[in-house]
Amino acid sequence: MSNTDLTPGIAGRLPHNTSAPKPWRAVLSVAFTASVFCSSEFLPVGLLRFVSAGLHVSEGLAGTMVTVPGILAAISAPLITMAVGNLDRKRVLLGLGLMLVLSNLLGMIAPNFATVLLGRVLFGIGLGGFWAIGAGLGGRLVSAESVGKATSTIFAGVSIGMLVGGSAGALIGEVLGWRTAFTASLALSLLSLAAQATFLPTLRVDQRLKARDLIAITLTRDGRVGLLAMLLVLSGQFATYTYITPLLAKASGFDGKVISSILLGYTLIGMLGNFIGGAGAGRNVKNTLAATMLFFALPVAILPFVAASHVGVLLMLAIWGIAYGAMPVALQMWMVRAAPNASEGAMALFVANFQISIALGSFLGGLVVDGLGLGSAMFFGALVGAIGLTIFWLGASGRPSRS
Repeated sequence: MSNTDLTPGIAGRLPHNTSAPKPWRAVLSVAFTASVFCSSEFLPVGLLRFVSAGLHVSEGLAGTMVTVPGILAAISAPLITMAVGNLDRKRVLLGLGLMLVLSNLLGMIAPNFATVLLGRVLFGIGLGGFWAIGAGLGGRLVSAESVGKATSTIFAGVSIGMLVGGSAGALIGEVLGWRTAFTASLALSLLSLAAQATFLPTLRVDQRLKARDLIAITLTRDGRVGLLAMLLVLSGQFATYTYITPLLAKASGFDGKVISSILLGYTLIGMLGNFIGGAGAGRNVKNTLAATMLFFALPVAILPFVAASHVGVLLMLAIWGIAYGAMPVALQMWMVRAAPNASEGAMALFVANFQISIALGSFLGGLVVDGLGLGSAMFFGALVGAIGLTIFWLGASGRPSRS
């Protein structure tokens, strides 16, 4: 670490909870809530054309149902973490869960698009707060040796939400209408709220988080290197994955149904990566995180060369899927261990950085695709990922390596 370090008792420190009689029920309640938040985030992707037609707005305007929450999540993650002070985190999570309920309720009853968008504003604020506070709870709910497994379980909920959100929205919207999709999401959000109310223990914090505490994390060697490498590698991920569907269709010749199955397989194998990442990071988080970056960059760089081979494409996507599934788990554990006395602050920066990376990567990937073609976007993503890996490996200390 650098000379700038985080002293014991700093704001945002989360003492381990020893009062939870059923710790894995608490972990599963957080994982379920993560799944509902994530499915709600991607639900409008499948509903876009139905909402556009039903409320008489353009598809471009309807697309703000996706972009607005992402921007607000990046902003709200650190702000909510500071605003809630030292309130019991169970109460905070229940409040954020209530925002999820209200956002889906507004979507269900919306008489106009402004009401839908108001719901998405509430959702974005709740999303950022939930990820900053809830995603790192595994370390408080279970024993030290089980932190990796608990974190992996929570991120598996994310994978399930991504899997269900867009596809379920499209199916329900087609068969039963877009309001029914929001109704189903409302029911799930109520169940997740009840699960957290029932199974989460009291979650106290030592002190409140302040802006200077966030700055202090960025001034530590491992915090700074982790955030920069994360920005680069995740930007590479979204510069490539955003445009994988046209690559599979145009360069590899897969039809629409097969592509849907391939992307389903990518998500499912990513869930396996969640647990591989958690197990590996529990032993040595630096080596595990570096491996996820390497095995993201390599298959992405190779993909254009094997695009004509269906077997080659599927093999590269499988390696990529496992690596990306493991990456957020390892990244989150790196950030928390880089700032062990300010874990909520580390998670707030993690969430903000993640959301910025999604927007930046998709934007840069679009510029490369328009200017140089689909294959070049893969090379660009691999290059950015390789730069991130190099910065991380050379700049990070070996200190945050064990539970």
